[in-house]
Amino acid sequence: MASILDEYEDSLYRSAAAQHSRASVGIPHSGYVNARLEKETPIFNKQRIDFAPPERINSLVVSSNQLCMSLGKDTLLRIDLGKPDEPNQVELGRKDEAKVYKMFLDHTGSHLLIALNTSECLYLNRSVQKVRALSRWKGHLIESVGWNKFLGTETNTGPILVGTAQGQIFEAEISVSEGSLFSTNPDQYFRQVYTLEEESGPAPVCCLEIERGIEGKFFIIATTQKRLFQFVGKVPEGTEQQGFSSIFALHADHLPSFREFPASFGFSEIAFYTPKLRSNPRSFAWMMGNGVLYGTLDYSRPDSILSDERVWVYPSDIDITVNKPISIVLTQFHFLLLLPDRVKAVCTLNGQVVFQDMFLEKFGLLTRMIKDPTVQQIWIHTEKVVFRYHVQRESRDVWKMYMNMNKFDLAKEYCKDRPECLDIVLAKEAEHCFQNKRYLDSAKCYALTQNYFEEIALKFIEAKQEEALMEFLIKKLSNLKPSEKTQTTLLTTWLTELYLNWLGILEGDPSQRNLYLDTREKFRTFLSSPKNKDCLFNNRASIYELLASHGDTEHMVYFAVIMQDYERVVAHHCQHDEYDEALNVLSRHRDEKLFYKFSPVLIQHIPKKVVDAWISMGSRLDARNLIPALVNYSQSASTQQINEAIRYMEFCVYQLEETQQAIHNYLLSLYALCRPDSLLSYLEQAGTNPNRIHYDLKYALRLCAEHGHHHACVHIYKVMELYEEAVDLALQVDVDLAKSCADLPEDDEELRKKLWLKIARHVVQEEKDVKKAMACLSSCALLKIEDVLPFFPDFVTIDHFKEAICNSLEDYNKHIEELKREMEEATQSAKRIREDIQEMRNKYGSVEPQEKCAACDFPLLNRPFYLFLCGHMFHYDCLLQAVFSNLPAYKQAKLEDLQKKLAATSQPSKSHHRPKDTDTISLGKGQQSREQIKADIDDIVAAECVYCGELMIRSIDKPFIDPQKYEEEMQSWL
Repeated sequence: MASILDEYEDSLYRSAAAQHSRASVGIPHSGYVNARLEKETPIFNKQRIDFAPPERINSLVVSSNQLCMSLGKDTLLRIDLGKPDEPNQVELGRKDEAKVYKMFLDHTGSHLLIALNTSECLYLNRSVQKVRALSRWKGHLIESVGWNKFLGTETNTGPILVGTAQGQIFEAEISVSEGSLFSTNPDQYFRQVYTLEEESGPAPVCCLEIERGIEGKFFIIATTQKRLFQFVGKVPEGTEQQGFSSIFALHADHLPSFREFPASFGFSEIAFYTPKLRSNPRSFAWMMGNGVLYGTLDYSRPDSILSDERVWVYPSDIDITVNKPISIVLTQFHFLLLLPDRVKAVCTLNGQVVFQDMFLEKFGLLTRMIKDPTVQQIWIHTEKVVFRYHVQRESRDVWKMYMNMNKFDLAKEYCKDRPECLDIVLAKEAEHCFQNKRYLDSAKCYALTQNYFEEIALKFIEAKQEEALMEFLIKKLSNLKPSEKTQTTLLTTWLTELYLNWLGILEGDPSQRNLYLDTREKFRTFLSSPKNKDCLFNNRASIYELLASHGDTEHMVYFAVIMQDYERVVAHHCQHDEYDEALNVLSRHRDEKLFYKFSPVLIQHIPKKVVDAWISMGSRLDARNLIPALVNYSQSASTQQINEAIRYMEFCVYQLEETQQAIHNYLLSLYALCRPDSLLSYLEQAGTNPNRIHYDLKYALRLCAEHGHHHACVHIYKVMELYEEAVDLALQVDVDLAKSCADLPEDDEELRKKLWLKIARHVVQEEKDVKKAMACLSSCALLKIEDVLPFFPDFVTIDHFKEAICNSLEDYNKHIEELKREMEEATQSAKRIREDIQEMRNKYGSVEPQEKCAACDFPLLNRPFYLFLCGHMFHYDCLLQAVFSNLPAYKQAKLEDLQKKLAATSQPSKSHHRPKDTDTISLGKGQQSREQIKADIDDIVAAECVYCGELMIRSIDKPFIDPQKYEEEMQSWL
């Protein structure tokens, strides 16, 4: 258990580390505020293990969460750190004075080698309790072991390398057979493969490491006190189990490559950093007499795996003659040196001591420091106490070191989750680029910082670096949020001004043509950027003013197209007489309003193309809105150009089937002006039904009359049914045309006769052609010779129309005979009718006493009734009730009036007291009036049978139940 003094020491250390961390951060220039409220834990957090060993600790090894320690002379303690409460104690079983010299635990935590100071070696597997002696290893003091991380399993180590104190390297293999653990020796073989030497001869093999590169290449690193050797070679695929003898055989005749340093303190130690489990180490640190050789491992190199080597000398307070380092451990960015009374952590980036931890004298001298590569925990022990270091967020301050080394990419990589630190790095990088006149790179970095915008902008302006300033503004604009509209507007407007200035400068310099084109493309990309679209649209008036102030009409048009301000584009083309371009813009975007606005201008210059564009728009254009353009154009154009207007109007009438009167009227006016031949055909095609004609008849008549188109006028008169005017006008043109007009009023014989008389008079009096007048008689059956005779002059002889007179007399005779026949037929018909009336007066029907009313099903003879020829019989009141509701309103009113009159004639006042006297008075005073009233009532009520007449047919669509009484009827059935 940790003592009070230990806890006090840890508290003091954490407090000092936190104060140092806060002091180093300070108040950032970028505007970020350090809001940390809790003390930050140190990178290397020490923890004393709650363990009191019964004997002194000789040696300790850890791997894969398995801890093994040697206690006293003959005890071995194994602890699974996942189950620390279940330690396992094993006795070595030695009776002699042998002591544990070193222990070696493989990467799986399964194989434990125990080297004794008597040049013997013991083996213990994690799955067994008994230690086995390795007989083949006897006589060699083991200094180091190179484990096989590629073929080793929990029961077999695979080929491994063993280094001795005499400089020999042996290859060996240890295997544990399941089920027959004690029947065979665990060491399969033990053979020497190489001997390491220094200047003075063989030297102890301090460390061994086996790594595999690409394409089956193996790298073996071995160290002595002063030298670091590398053995490189390939092991054929499938022969890895045969070991590494072939690699060492390559160097039998010559020394392998090595690094040598002059100083030595009797031993050396190498440590590796592996970022992930079951991956290759990435860096190394070799502790030797001159310092620590640090570098990375590059497995792609052909002859040497070591790369980027540098030597970090020991801190000034370390004197290798007095307090030389004992052990070394390598982490991602630090190597830790174990001294007898302290631990120092040195940053591998700058060689500075970043951490120092002093240990109290009561714990004794520090003995060994090791690291568990699987969980990245560091263990330190004395003879009495065990400590453990947790590495927490080791990279927290690495960004500062990379930043100070001007390795800004690496610095940003290690602070990307800390925006306040990233801002400092970016500001430092921007300043560095600015000092080195890399202005564009500086602008890109400054745009990502939170530094004052005005300060940075002035910095570039003072340096006269407009291009860098533009880059800064572009990057700053891209980082703004959509809600920051004011800033977006400011930057967008400023960038536009800078681009225009820069383009103006470059355009006047022919040698800068390529740069001008590149800048122009960037400017257009900026204008068309979707992110800037809303801002540019909302401030398009300002942008137009800027473009106009610079006289840049090219980009004004380009910007207008982007803003879909096609009206401005078309107007620009029209102002510069680029009518084809203007029409292309209209045709491409198909905006009806723009067509209406610019058509009057375009049709004056390119009429045919404009009409083609109108036709391509089809029904999307309202031709009425284009008539003003056509009118202006036709008034100042020739006949050939007017034909284009006629072509579009014909398209509207015949293809689009337009019915607007204005369109048809305008087409009529064009026909009357330039195409009289097409006028009559158009009128005839329009038909003669006034309700289906789309032009104004009066306008058309006036138009045709003004231009002297008489045939067209006659046609319009016919459509207007002004036949007299049509005949009068037709007689001025053609008699046959007048004849066709005279036959049109088919239902009005009097008018037809009048029209034909007009024609006959014209023929006789104007043309003085008797034969043609006789032809008129034959053409119209309504005309007689006596109608025409008054038109002839007195000197005309009868010979010319003798035949006509005879034919007329014969027609009169035939008509007289026909009238006589019709009179005889009428006399016979009257006689038959009188006979039928007499017969009907004598007709009667019989009613049986048991007959019932067809409506109420009560005896019929109880009340006044009606008998119909169809056989249906109804009481008077039943029939009245059935008929009344189906009568028209005016008949209902008349029937009620007749009933009131009948009641008044049959029942005078107080009639209910003296009924007999009333009847007598009634018969005496109003017999004729009363009978007439009853007859009128019968005509209404008994005109037909209510079941067999039209009344029943008319009521077939009426529901059986009155809709107003439907709910009441429904309730009655419930």
